[in-house]
Amino acid sequence: MKRRDFLKVAGGGALGGVAFPGLLDDWVNASEPKTADIRDLFQSDDPEVLALTQRVFDKCILEKLQPPAEPLQHTWVRPGGPYYNGQWIWDTMFVVDLLSILPDKKKVIRDIFQNYWDFQDRWNQRMPAYARDMVTAAIKTAPQEVRQFSQIPILAWGVERVYQRNRDKELLEQCLGRLERFHDWYWRERDLHDNGLITLGAYTGRLQHAKWETFDYECNMDDVQMTVHPKRKGPKEGTWYADVCVPGNNAYLILGERSLARLAEIASDQEMAARRKLRMEKGVKGMRDHMWDEEAGTFLSVKRDTLEKIPVATIGSWIPLAAGVPTDAMARRMAEVLASPAWMTPLPVPTVDRTDKRWKSSAFWRGDVWPPTNYQIASGLAAYGHKDLAADISDKTIANAIKNGISEHYDSISGKPLGVPDYCMSSTLVTMMLDGLTQKHKMKLRDKRSAP
Repeated sequence: MKRRDFLKVAGGGALGGVAFPGLLDDWVNASEPKTADIRDLFQSDDPEVLALTQRVFDKCILEKLQPPAEPLQHTWVRPGGPYYNGQWIWDTMFVVDLLSILPDKKKVIRDIFQNYWDFQDRWNQRMPAYARDMVTAAIKTAPQEVRQFSQIPILAWGVERVYQRNRDKELLEQCLGRLERFHDWYWRERDLHDNGLITLGAYTGRLQHAKWETFDYECNMDDVQMTVHPKRKGPKEGTWYADVCVPGNNAYLILGERSLARLAEIASDQEMAARRKLRMEKGVKGMRDHMWDEEAGTFLSVKRDTLEKIPVATIGSWIPLAAGVPTDAMARRMAEVLASPAWMTPLPVPTVDRTDKRWKSSAFWRGDVWPPTNYQIASGLAAYGHKDLAADISDKTIANAIKNGISEHYDSISGKPLGVPDYCMSSTLVTMMLDGLTQKHKMKLRDKRSAP
């Protein structure tokens, strides 16, 4: 199917063609403050930690809240930089997690999530049944082209993190059914062999779009090809599916399923919880059976149809730790490898093994370092009991940000900032400390009873 024909079926740019008169004025009149005195919320003996936290909340969180802009009908989160004009999945979840600590932010957060469900409705009006309920990687502001692919599936994780902080049951009522539909789309359109492993894809048929569903320039995807669906046949089918399954996205979907199951239990929907647990267990088994590599000491990408392993470890290889995928023995082996010189660069964790010939300390997803992946890897290590290694990674990440400033990503040798300053998901620098992953750079929520 040609791209222009698919766009005709999908509605193309018309998905974003909605106007919202008056909403901007309403938003301006009740606009969000762009600063918060974090001394009222957090405590630390380290003034550098408090200064870093203040900047994160001011520049990475509050400054990133934007007024409605077609087709986004509600407050939305702009990641930062001149070319990120839209609301992403992955980036936004780290923002709402910390935003939920601030008082009186429940409605703002509900509005941020409503943007995803509004997109889902617009998308469903124009798409065939198999494609319905997708949430796009980024709801781009008009007149930009509608993104016809998804992204790292951690919306459910984000909802759970917010609920843990503010106990907003209205948010659960708003999101639970939508999240399950999104997860069902992911399994239906990405687990093409029903073996618990998901691939990447894009309804445009463009390879780079499929790569944008994950850490887009990882070395494990250098030879990826786009194919038609291996089973579904029809005159309108296109080359919408990548021929590789990567551990990062598989782990994130499992992480999301765990969150969705727990949220369903909170909402007393035991049937949904049971459905999600079955999906999670199938995904864990698929990863352990087909992606685990004892010699590499981590999870590797595999060819979608043959399950042949792709012999290069990348940053996505370590995300299974955060999702509870490895056995205890696997996690011990992973910690052992992570602590080796191949991964312990002066600023860990690089996005590819530095013994790989493609590694370069400043290269985008090919040797650089990102705060959110460090946060999630450290979270997983700590959950498996490897707290010293988790703290080493976390403390080095915090120390580097204090020295070199908050940035999108960093050089893994020099620690110098790369990309967009004050990028939104680098707010995870604060999350590392709040989650107790650090040993040197410590901070915690202030006990409200002792607040002045």
